[in-house]
Amino acid sequence: MMKKNLQDAVNEQINKEMYSGYLYLGMSAHLARANLPGFANWMRVQFKEEQAHAMKLFEYLLDRGGRVTLKAIDSPPATFGSPLAVFQQALEHEKKVTGLIHKLYELAEKEKDHALAGELQWFIKEQVEEEKNATDIVENLKRAGAQVSALMFLDGRLGQRQG
Repeated sequence: MMKKNLQDAVNEQINKEMYSGYLYLGMSAHLARANLPGFANWMRVQFKEEQAHAMKLFEYLLDRGGRVTLKAIDSPPATFGSPLAVFQQALEHEKKVTGLIHKLYELAEKEKDHALAGELQWFIKEQVEEEKNATDIVENLKRAGAQVSALMFLDGRLGQRQG
């Protein structure tokens, strides 16, 4: 059985992962309204990934005999700005999540919960990928600038993401 402070921290991370999904779903709706179906698709796939992250922690907590305590999920913003602004916000959000995962990992190490620390290694590696993906898109959008053809090319490419 996990210590209560670790159980509470994992429950909090589940909530943060669910919020991440909700945030990306909101971004998807914003981009769909802007008639950018490829960008919207990318965000919907990201929404599903974040739900999967939350469920990975959910199942882990149950496997350890812990109690899952679900809390209300904060509402994301309704508007986000240009595609570049949306992906810059996504990148900043991923950096924040990375910090939360690192903090949880440090707590697991402090409490000598090697199983939780081991489980969190997957999330640490995943966050490297998450930040890289968002950074790459931000850089591509910066290069595209105001060129509509470049934006449409990126929209088509991001529309190919499956998940």
